Amino acid sequence: MAIMRKWLPLLAVSLSTFMLLIDLTIVSVAAPDLARELHSSFAALQWTVDLYVLVLAALLMAAGSLSDRLGHRRVFVTGLVVFAAASLSCGLAPDAGVLIAARGVQGLGAAAMYATNAALLGLTYSGRDRSVAFGVWGAANGAAAAAGPILGGLLTEHAGWRSIFLVNLPVAAVAALLARVALPGGRGRGPGRIDAPGVVSFTVASALVVYGLIRAGSAGWSDRWTVAALAAGAAAAAGFVLIERGRPEPMLDLRLFRRPSFAALMFGAAALTASAFANLVFVSLWAQSVLGLGAMAAGLVLAPMAVVAFVVAGAGGRLLHGVPPRHSIGWGLLLVAAGTALCMLVGPDSGWVALAPGLCVTGIGVGLSTPVLASAALSVVPAERAGMANGASNTFRQLGYALALPVFATVVAGRAGEVLGDDPAGRRLAGGGYRELLGTAPAAALRAAYAAGLDRIFLTSAALAGVAGVVVLLLLRPAGPAAR
Repeated sequence: MAIMRKWLPLLAVSLSTFMLLIDLTIVSVAAPDLARELHSSFAALQWTVDLYVLVLAALLMAAGSLSDRLGHRRVFVTGLVVFAAASLSCGLAPDAGVLIAARGVQGLGAAAMYATNAALLGLTYSGRDRSVAFGVWGAANGAAAAAGPILGGLLTEHAGWRSIFLVNLPVAAVAALLARVALPGGRGRGPGRIDAPGVVSFTVASALVVYGLIRAGSAGWSDRWTVAALAAGAAAAAGFVLIERGRPEPMLDLRLFRRPSFAALMFGAAALTASAFANLVFVSLWAQSVLGLGAMAAGLVLAPMAVVAFVVAGAGGRLLHGVPPRHSIGWGLLLVAAGTALCMLVGPDSGWVALAPGLCVTGIGVGLSTPVLASAALSVVPAERAGMANGASNTFRQLGYALALPVFATVVAGRAGEVLGDDPAGRRLAGGGYRELLGTAPAAALRAAYAAGLDRIFLTSAALAGVAGVVVLLLLRPAGPAAR
């Protein structure tokens, strides 16, 4: 019984993590049904995924700072309540606009939960127990994003797309109860001022850049609104840097980037989610639209990655205790590079089996690297910056996904348009319009076009993960006692 009570805090944190990360990818399998019922465009579908990730990424560091001041458990439980209420709104949404807005509020609740996870585990466990706890939590991290399409397919096919959001309600209730009973309390270090200018400028910069990237996929890179959004996003990012340099208590202390280890870790965190997960949205659309699989079967296409990531991450917490983080993260990223390169075996006549070897190798890389990211972030900064470092690590992970998704959408659509010799057709095909295009182009040509698009994003993913892996292996080192 005592052993069970000992791991209740880990269960509360892991449940919340699994739930919020599942919501990153669970929409991808439900996209065709959702688009039909709500009459939404491909751009609107991207926003149902990207606004959630964007708000999550933009507010993680602010939520981490807030939890340092008000107490980690208080912010965590508040996040659970907000997330559950927003999930209910998503499940009842009458149109795409309401759904997108509710997804943004979901991101707010997710930020409050995710920003406190590592700190709560660090306060609760020590020594080998801490390694085990971070390993299990990492397993939830690694498996959730890949398992999202599987669970999404199961729910969509048997209970409808709204159930993918409503299922969060009982999970959030259990996690909140466990949090109140088992997680350590504490009031934090007291009141302080939140860096509102930093939060606003970072959010505006991220939103404008993502909007510009999404618009580029539909209107082209030379479109004046695309150019204006990207230019304004760059200006807002520059403003964020200037604001943070002048703040006595910044949301993100930019001096941390002077440490090669910190900069390498942030790059590795962003590259991991961008290269391992952002392409899964288009694999799911390919499986449903081109291969004609049902929602559940399309979700199961990604099962090899989900299962392998979960097993490796869970075992890694115990077996890799004491191994320097640069090896787990660096070699994990190189395995992601190898796995996504193997996925380039998909051709015009391929079935889903062609993806299995690459997804398995990618799952090994995800399972090796994900559990270590949080503890590595805590090891490369002074102790008083632990909350900020954890928030920054999680922010860069989600920002990598948020930026990669519209980039990959543009790449798939552009490459498909080149093969078909018709840019609008390429965009329709990338958004799951294979069936609608069958009357205008031969099936073989459409299959070849989508395969070419997938080939291009897998190549991009492999290159990004490979570069990040080398950078992490060369630069990531824990801070010495003097530096801490």
